[in-house]
Amino acid sequence: MVEMKDQKEKREQKDKGMVKINKWDGAAVKNALDDAVKEILTKKYNYVENYALLDMRLAICGIAVGISSIALLWDFLYPFPASRHVLVICVTIYFVLMALLNLYTTYKEKGIFVVAIQRDPAGFDPDLVWEASSYLQKYDDKYYLILSVKNETTGAINETSVLKSVANFVDVNGVVIPELLEITVAGLHDSLTNLRKDK
Repeated sequence: MVEMKDQKEKREQKDKGMVKINKWDGAAVKNALDDAVKEILTKKYNYVENYALLDMRLAICGIAVGISSIALLWDFLYPFPASRHVLVICVTIYFVLMALLNLYTTYKEKGIFVVAIQRDPAGFDPDLVWEASSYLQKYDDKYYLILSVKNETTGAINETSVLKSVANFVDVNGVVIPELLEITVAGLHDSLTNLRKDK
């Protein structure tokens, strides 16, 4: 009976567009808030999401899986020790790719979870690239959100951030309240827009 009630409640929340999470799971909270911010940038502001950052990570991972598959197939066709040299080469390439992936996620992605392009409807002004990144330390309730905008022509980057408790965006039942997060994101967005106009 309790299980049916929980399922009914989850269905109702899904129908309303609400996201319920385990509020004690930091990774789940961060991912839910990141998804809500992405939704705000792409739906409210109608920006076009750019997947290039994610595609590069997937390409590195795909090549690593391909190398692993070659090693597995080669060892199946020519059992060890005949496959020793191929296995050594494949394992070496795999570890180099994993090191490259680690460097890429640390220094290039830097916690960025969405890249969105703002196109000028008239087509006169250059595209603006909006990036959002966030951090939530383990066993901490502080959600650190960074929003930046880059002018594609000049390369000028403006950035702003906010540090708030996740309790500002998630209720006691673990339901993310997008309206409250939207107010925060809109404040950051407007401050960057006004900063660009003042220059």
